[in-house]
Amino acid sequence: MTDTAVLNVEIANRSDNEVDEAAAIDLAQRVFAAEGIVDGDLGLLFVGPEEMRTLKREHLGIDEATDVLSFPIDGRDELPPGVPRQLGDAILCPQVVGDAWRRPLVHGLLHLLGYEHGAEMEAREEELAA
Repeated sequence: MTDTAVLNVEIANRSDNEVDEAAAIDLAQRVFAAEGIVDGDLGLLFVGPEEMRTLKREHLGIDEATDVLSFPIDGRDELPPGVPRQLGDAILCPQVVGDAWRRPLVHGLLHLLGYEHGAEMEAREEELAA
């Protein structure tokens, strides 16, 4: 019996917008694979502007809707053998991003891996969202 690396994605859409969930999962898998992460658990959540505003206010103290929020857990931390990697949650607001959702999603996923705003993150976003 062999162990197979799997990225488990739990996805939910509470945004009242149609979301291409399969494309979002595919993009997440490609981003993490490109970053050397091939197994773990990820949450993707799509919410409306009011819920996004509430989340940003509660967690960042800023009272406005935004495109994406990230809540990292393990990131790239070294884990003991047998402990599953919990990547965290990326939350996207389709009403804010519209059809241009790929780059904001990549942005949120990179935050889960510890990237901070700056030139390196912007270049990686552009490369991975293409």
